[in-house]
Amino acid sequence: MSDAKKKIERLSFDSAESMDLFQRYSHRMVRIQTEFVDGFCALANLGPAVTVYGTARSKEGDAEYERARAVGAALAARDVATMTGGGPGAMEAANRGAHEAGGMSVGLSIELPFEEEPNPWVDIALRFRYFFVRKAMFSWYSNGAIAMPGGFGTLDELYEQLTLMQTRKTEKVPLVFVGKDYWGGMFDWMRSAPLSHGYISPEDIDGLLVTDDVEKAVAAACAGVEC
Repeated sequence: MSDAKKKIERLSFDSAESMDLFQRYSHRMVRIQTEFVDGFCALANLGPAVTVYGTARSKEGDAEYERARAVGAALAARDVATMTGGGPGAMEAANRGAHEAGGMSVGLSIELPFEEEPNPWVDIALRFRYFFVRKAMFSWYSNGAIAMPGGFGTLDELYEQLTLMQTRKTEKVPLVFVGKDYWGGMFDWMRSAPLSHGYISPEDIDGLLVTDDVEKAVAAACAGVEC
């Protein structure tokens, strides 16, 4: 028997070592549970919502910032809440557009060393330590998602949503990618690499819309709700 297996079996019993591990990690377990409970309670009556993903690095006046702002305003016009990661950049812009148009604006921010408090344009603000809890809230409470150009964080959120839908772990919702020049290469790669090798199926990506048109993007993202 390997040393690792022996250690697992030993920790299965009520030993001093297993109790020490429990005590060391109990605070973390409580924090995780609390974040889930806080999120479920705060968003339970949210109603129709679309998550807008995108970079934290765009600035007011940038084309991408203003386009995300227009997305938030267009969602508000349909009486659909705008939900973002609560940070600056495209997230702030979408929240701002929703807020300025009189719609519901939600920000689910994350504790990071280089980001401050949630942007000032949110009506419901939640702050998370754990990325996986935050992403669960996006998945659970979104009727659709719109991806503005972004980096690793945006890609992480999008691919998790795609994986959850592909594996039937969550309900399939519309995913829309705004910016043909930005996202087009990714879809070319999806078709030429994973799809051509049989690692994904055509239906995994055929329903995904890539567009430069804000109104078209919002209409597609809202296809699953009465808006």
